[in-house]
Amino acid sequence: CILGTHHEKGAQTFWSVVNRLPLSGNAVLCWKFCHVFHKLLRDGHSNVLKDSVRYKNELSDMSRMWGHMSEGYGQLCSIYLKLLRTKMEFHTKNPRFPGNLQMSDRQLDEAGENDVNNFFQLTVEMFDYLECELNLFQTVFSSLDMSRSVSVTAAGQCRLAPLIQVILDCSHLYDYTVKLLFKLHSCLPADTLQGHRDRFLEQFRKLKDLFYRSSNLQYFKRLIQIPQLPENPPNFLRASALSEHISPVVVIPAEASSPDSEPITDLVETDTASQSLFDNKFDDIFGSSFSSDPFNFNSQNGMNKDDKDRLIEQLYGEIAALKEELENFKAESARGAVQLRGRASELEAELAEQRHLKQQAQDESEFLRAELEELKKQREDTEKAQRSLTEIERRAQANEQRYSKLKEKYSELVQNHADLLRKNAEVTKQVTAARQAQGDVEREKKELEDSFQRVSEQAQRKSQEQAEVLDTLKRELAASRQELQVLQGTLESSTQAGAEQSTRIAGLEQERDSLSQAAEQHGEEMAALRAELQQLRDTLSREQESSKMELETLQTQLRDKESGEQALQRRLAEEQFALLQGTAREAERMVQDALGRLEDPAHIGCTGSADCLLSRTLAASECVERLRDAHGKYLSNRTAVGSLLPCLALFAHLVSDTLLQGSATSHMAPMEPADRLLEMCKQCGSEAVSYLSALQDPGTVESADCSLVTTCLGRISAIGEELRPRGLDVKQEELGDLVDKEMAATAAAIETAAARIEEMLSKARAGDTGVKLEVNERILGSCTGLMQAIHVLVLASKDLQREIVESGRGVASPKEFYAKNSRWTEGLISASKAVGWGATVMVDAADLVVQGKGTFEELMVCSREIAASTAQLVAASKVKADKDSANLCKLQQASRGVNQATAGVVASTKAGKSQVEEKDSMDFSSMTLTQIKRQEMDSQVRVLELENQLQKERQKLGELRKKHYELAGVAEGWEEDGEW
Repeated sequence: CILGTHHEKGAQTFWSVVNRLPLSGNAVLCWKFCHVFHKLLRDGHSNVLKDSVRYKNELSDMSRMWGHMSEGYGQLCSIYLKLLRTKMEFHTKNPRFPGNLQMSDRQLDEAGENDVNNFFQLTVEMFDYLECELNLFQTVFSSLDMSRSVSVTAAGQCRLAPLIQVILDCSHLYDYTVKLLFKLHSCLPADTLQGHRDRFLEQFRKLKDLFYRSSNLQYFKRLIQIPQLPENPPNFLRASALSEHISPVVVIPAEASSPDSEPITDLVETDTASQSLFDNKFDDIFGSSFSSDPFNFNSQNGMNKDDKDRLIEQLYGEIAALKEELENFKAESARGAVQLRGRASELEAELAEQRHLKQQAQDESEFLRAELEELKKQREDTEKAQRSLTEIERRAQANEQRYSKLKEKYSELVQNHADLLRKNAEVTKQVTAARQAQGDVEREKKELEDSFQRVSEQAQRKSQEQAEVLDTLKRELAASRQELQVLQGTLESSTQAGAEQSTRIAGLEQERDSLSQAAEQHGEEMAALRAELQQLRDTLSREQESSKMELETLQTQLRDKESGEQALQRRLAEEQFALLQGTAREAERMVQDALGRLEDPAHIGCTGSADCLLSRTLAASECVERLRDAHGKYLSNRTAVGSLLPCLALFAHLVSDTLLQGSATSHMAPMEPADRLLEMCKQCGSEAVSYLSALQDPGTVESADCSLVTTCLGRISAIGEELRPRGLDVKQEELGDLVDKEMAATAAAIETAAARIEEMLSKARAGDTGVKLEVNERILGSCTGLMQAIHVLVLASKDLQREIVESGRGVASPKEFYAKNSRWTEGLISASKAVGWGATVMVDAADLVVQGKGTFEELMVCSREIAASTAQLVAASKVKADKDSANLCKLQQASRGVNQATAGVVASTKAGKSQVEEKDSMDFSSMTLTQIKRQEMDSQVRVLELENQLQKERQKLGELRKKHYELAGVAEGWEEDGEW
């Protein structure tokens, strides 16, 4: 698969095959698909990510589906699919990162564009990525029975195999996270990165434990070398700790020997064996090449030429065997050189690591030396001041102790440095020995090449001499004895070149007699072979006729099978279309049921919000888009009905839900928008029914279009936007400014109210006397105390609000924080408005009471209302505050002060009212019995009227509170899910 992606520069073929696999019905198959897809994302072509992004939603749906299974491979597949989706999203957002995550430090800096905000966001994304990797790691381990040797079983290895890719990803993510956190700590304050450090510490512990558990499994020991993390996590608050960080390197050991050389050896052995077998058969049939007398040429009858050719061919065969042996030796030498180079690279890596440790030791020794010099200077200073200051003398003693400890540490570092130098010398010796061994191999290789060249030259000279000998034998048959002696001399020279050649030539001389005897039998055997050849030809003709008949039979069976397959395909298409018709019919019935419920009187009492309608409309629009894509795939391939059926069911459900939610929203809307919304819902339902009806007809299934449904959903969404509450029309960018303005206006209103109360108090002292002056002073004094308590509460609320914003916004601005937490911000704005309004109303009520135009009850109600408003402000401020915050404690104390001041206002008002009522008490001394009876009847009538009026006012108060709650809920968005 990996080679295929590089060949076609993409993954279209891979996904075309995957789409035909039953991944939703076979958990083990889905698990293996995830493993293959993970390796493709790491090692495949760079376009694999681009071709796979379009299937991200399908992977998410499959993950949710497998997540419902609590046993077996269900949870494993669900978590693995989530990991693959996270990996695709990470590489899509950060295209500079390759699929295998291998980057240099310079490339990592370029990925962040040297911007601290980009590094901050990149660190968060890496945390999320690593969290998904660790979740899969832990889930696989938790699904295995670790009390048994599960790593040697087939089932256990099936679950452990994908963890190799996870280990490779985790090592790089951990390394990059450490480097990015050191970079962030060099640019940002430590308090801002507290959350990053906590999250890194948690992941560090998990990853260290998982690496340790994995390294103990037998399955991983022969496939991968897992690194071990340090005992303690890096200290990001100390910048020099970055030099102590060692990047974890995962090593995949190479095979001990290359399998490519084995077939060559087998081939050589096979060729040698076949050649020997051929020689034996030839000797059995034709006899030996020589007669018993090596110098008797009269009995050979012209066979000398064949003998010499046979000898030359033998020599050529031996030369070829020598060449093959030389090639094998070259291959072995090349493998040895590769192994030596690998060993040399390992030694160089160890040497580099030792040099790094040496450099660290030198840096530490220099630092300690400098610190030692400073301590010496301090010791001299303390010795000079020792006579006059005893405190300095104790400090000098402490410094001396510290100096002795540092000296011991310095001696230990010197010893360690000496050990490192000795190790460095040993490593250098090993490298030198390896290089000498490599030089010996090179010299042996050159010697073998020279020997091969000499053998080739000797063989060439020998061939020329043999050609001359053969020409001499043709011209001068009488001088064959001398030429044979020359040939024997040539054979002896070739024997000196190789012991094996001389042995074979001697054997050929001995077999010459047997070959001369076998030449007489050659004619008879040739006749027998001709007869056998004729029989073979007859047998071949008969077999050809039978093969022709069998071929015709197989062609007939193939045609029958093709016709059967076509019939099965037509039947399958009919059954799939019937399934599509049934699904579309059920979907149409669901939409018609929703249209019928729009006219149902029982549905008139249902109400809904515009925000809920917008969310349903958005989900329905997205479903329509997926339905359009699935419909297009079905038209291109009539067998691909599997993706269309789920979309139809979801389409019917979401459209029905949108129609019912639109009808419920119209019951809370004004007349004109409600009529338009209801009419558009009916039109949308009609278009959906028309589209589903078209899908049921074979003639109109290709022309069925759901674009009209999309248009209707867009119009419903536009009407829903019009019906959204006004309180949500404020732009989120303006919320931050609005909070500051409202808090400032509240503070100004409180200061104005306090100034007005002081002014009223001065006027009362100037114009009133007696009981009235006493009552007014008490009431205005309690109001002044209440204003002061409210002022302290507002200041404490500002401090707590500033602390919340600073601790929660991170690298974002305060306005972005307010916009992100819009519900909480709107609550602050509402509470601030209520406090300012309550202060103003209470001052007006106090003014009327002092002037004698108001009532004491109005003042008490205003004081209680302002106490409730401040309680709302406190609740809104402490929602996002830390429970251990000092500003929160101040705010709570200020809140208790406001409650006490409110109780003081109510108490002073009641006391003033009682004093005034005692002063204005009735005098019954001068009234007659008839007048008193008359007054009693009037009082009873007044009591009844007041009781009736009190009951009506209480009912009115209940209705007002209910309406106020509904309006406040719509304005604040209480019906939506989210934090306030």
